[in-house]
Amino acid sequence: MPKTGNLRRRLLLSAVLPWLALADAPVQAQAVSQQELSAPAMLVADQLFITPDRTLVAEGNVEAFQGDTRLRAAKITFDQTTGTLDIEGPIRIDQGDTITILASAAELDRDLRNGLLTGARMVFQQQLQLASLQMSRVGGRYTQLYKTAATSCDVCDDGRPPLWQIRAERVTHDQLERQLYFESAQFRILDVPVFYFPALRLPDPSLDRATGFLIPSLRSTSNLGTGIKLPYFFTLGPHRDLTLAPYISSSTRTLDLRYRQAFRTGRIEFNGAYTRDDLYRGEGRGYAFLEGRFQLPHDYQLSFDFKTVSDDAYLADYGLPDLDRLRSDIVLERARRDRLLRASLTHYKTLRDSEIQSEIPSGIAEVYYQTRHHPALTGGELRLTLQGHGHHRSSSREGTEEFSYGRDLTRLTADIEWRRIWRLGYGILAEWEIGGAADAFRSFDDGFYTERLTRFTPRSAVTFRLPMTRQEASGATQYLEPILQIGWRNEGSGEVASEESRFVEFDQGNLLSLSRFAEADAREDGLTLVYGANWARYAPSGWQAYATAGHVLRSEADPRFTKSSGLGGTSSDLLLAGQIKFGKGLALSTRGLLNGSFNFSKAELRGDWTTHRSSLSGTYLWLGTDPDEERDEETSELWLDGRYDLNPNWSASARLRYDVSDARATRAGLGVAYSNECVTVDVSVNRRYTSTTSVEPTTDFGFTISLNGFSVNSGSKQYRRSCSKT
Repeated sequence: MPKTGNLRRRLLLSAVLPWLALADAPVQAQAVSQQELSAPAMLVADQLFITPDRTLVAEGNVEAFQGDTRLRAAKITFDQTTGTLDIEGPIRIDQGDTITILASAAELDRDLRNGLLTGARMVFQQQLQLASLQMSRVGGRYTQLYKTAATSCDVCDDGRPPLWQIRAERVTHDQLERQLYFESAQFRILDVPVFYFPALRLPDPSLDRATGFLIPSLRSTSNLGTGIKLPYFFTLGPHRDLTLAPYISSSTRTLDLRYRQAFRTGRIEFNGAYTRDDLYRGEGRGYAFLEGRFQLPHDYQLSFDFKTVSDDAYLADYGLPDLDRLRSDIVLERARRDRLLRASLTHYKTLRDSEIQSEIPSGIAEVYYQTRHHPALTGGELRLTLQGHGHHRSSSREGTEEFSYGRDLTRLTADIEWRRIWRLGYGILAEWEIGGAADAFRSFDDGFYTERLTRFTPRSAVTFRLPMTRQEASGATQYLEPILQIGWRNEGSGEVASEESRFVEFDQGNLLSLSRFAEADAREDGLTLVYGANWARYAPSGWQAYATAGHVLRSEADPRFTKSSGLGGTSSDLLLAGQIKFGKGLALSTRGLLNGSFNFSKAELRGDWTTHRSSLSGTYLWLGTDPDEERDEETSELWLDGRYDLNPNWSASARLRYDVSDARATRAGLGVAYSNECVTVDVSVNRRYTSTTSVEPTTDFGFTISLNGFSVNSGSKQYRRSCSKT
C-alpha cells in the first residue's frame, strides 16, 4: 500500500482500545469505561500503511483517541501474527486531567494487559510524579515501576535534587484500589536520606478517602509540655469514617476521636477525647460533642447538638473551642411558605466561675407555631402565633425580688396580628398593625412573684414611610426614606419575673417594633412615637453607603430597661448605624447609642479590608457601666485578625484581643506558613493571658508539615518554585 504523505487518515483501530487499561479509571467509573471501550477509537498520523506481512504501521505525529484518553507517539507498529504492539517515543498518554504517562519506548501485548515501558514516568493530577527506569503492566490492574523516584516537587534539568523525594526499589500502583505500594523506600530531603521504610503504602492523589496516617502535628504548651499528635484515619465504607489521634507529651496521654456517618436523609458527627494528665493527677478527663441533622418526612427537620466536658478547664487546656457555656439542644422544625413550627429542648452547662450551675436555667423547653393568612375580605396579612416556654433550675431555693436562686417558670402565649399597607398620595406608604396577645404564667420555687398570672395585651401602630430616589450626574443613585410611627400597647396588670428579657439590644432591627424586649414575658407599655430615616447611596464604581438614625419617645418610662440598653426613661438614646463599602476591598460597619449628654452608652465598629495579598478584620466594642447587666466597670475591647502574603510562598498571620480598659492583651497569636507545589509548613504561637480559678495563662506552640501530592489539599492557590538560579 503506498504512503499517504502528509495526508492525515483516520481509522477505527481496535488494537488501540485497550490503552484505556493504562488510564487507572476510578472504580466508580468502571461501568462507564466499559461503554467507552465499546465505542470506536480514532487514529491520526502523517503516514499510515500495511506492509506485505500484514503489519500495521503508523508514524509521524501519531495520535490515538478513545473517550477522554489520548495517546501520542512517534511511531506505532502492530504485528497481527505475534499480537505485539511496538511503540516508539517519545510517548505520552493522557487520561483526562488525572493521569499522564510518559515513556521513551513500549512493547505490549494485544490486550495491553502485560508489557514493558522503558524510561517511564507517571504523573498524577499534574502534581505527583513517579520516574522509573522501566515500567511494566501486569494483569491489566497493576503498574509496577522499578528504580523509582516519587515527588510532587518541580524537578530541574540542571541536576539539582528536589526538596523531597521517595526513592524505592519498586513501586506498585493498584488501579482498582488506587493505592501506591513502595518497597525498600528511602525518604530524602535534598537528596539526603532521612528515613528508611521496608514497606510503605500511600494513596494516589485521585483517591479522596483512604485508611492510613494523616498529617502529624507538634504542639507545645506551658501547661502540657511538648507533644505530638499522630492521627490515623479509618474508612468504614463509603458513608462512614473514624479518626483516632493519640496525643502524647511529657504531661499528658490523650486519645482524640472523630466519627462521621452520612445517611440517606442526614448525617452525624462525634468528636471526643479521653485524657490522663499531670494537671489532674489520678483523674480521667475528656469531652464529648455530638451533632447531627436529619430530613424527616413531610418537610420536618431534626437537628441536635450535645456537649459535655469533664471539667471547666479542659477545653482551654487542649486548645478546643473557647466556650464559657456548653449548650446542648435538640430541635424539630418545619418551615413552609405560610407556616412555621419549631420545638426545642435545651440544656446549659456553665464553665464560668461567677455562675452556680444549680442557679442557672439549665433546662429549657420551647414550642413556637405561627401561621400566615391573607383574608380576601380585609386584605393584608393575618398572623396567628402560639408559643410555649418553660425553664428549670436544679436548685430548690426560693427566688426573691433580687435573685432568682431556684425559681422555675412556664409561659403560654397566644397572639393574633393583622397588618396592611396602603399607598397614599405623593408616594407615602402607610402601614397599620393591630393585634393582641394573651399570656399565662406560672412560677415555682418563688417567694416574691404571684404563682399564677394571666394577662391580655392589645396593641396597635400606624407607620408612615416616604421612599425617595435621586439620580446624580455621576451615575450614582441615592435613596432616602423618612419614617414615622405612632404606637400603643397596654401590657395589662400583674407583675412577672422577666427572666427571658433581662438584656435588650436596641438596633435598626427592632426600631419599629412595638416591644423591644427579647421575648414575650415582657412588653413595652403605653404610647410611643418613633421617628428616623434610612439613607443609602450606590455608585457605579462599587462604592456603597448605608445609614440609619432613629429615636423613640414614650409616654411612660419602663424601669425594666437597663441603663446601657438605650431605652431608659421617656426618651431613648439616639440610634446611629451605618456601613460603607469601597468596592470589594474595604467595608466598615458601625452602630452606637448616643444619649442626651452626647455620650455613647454603647458603641461598636467593625471593619474588613481585603486585597489580593492581605486581609484584615477588626472589631472595637465599648460598653458603659451597668450594674443591672452585671457590669460594674466600663468594657472597651479590640479584636484584630489579619493575614499577609509576604511572597507567593510565605504568608504571615496575627490575632489579637486587647482590653483597652485595662491596657493589656487577653489573647494574642502569630503564625507563619510556607507553601509550594510539594510541601506546606505551618508554625504558630498563641498566648492566653486571662486566668480564672480553673484556668491558668498558657502559651501554645504549634508546628505542622505536610507533603503535598498524596491527597493533601494545600489551598485554592498553589505556587511552584522556579528552576532558575536567579
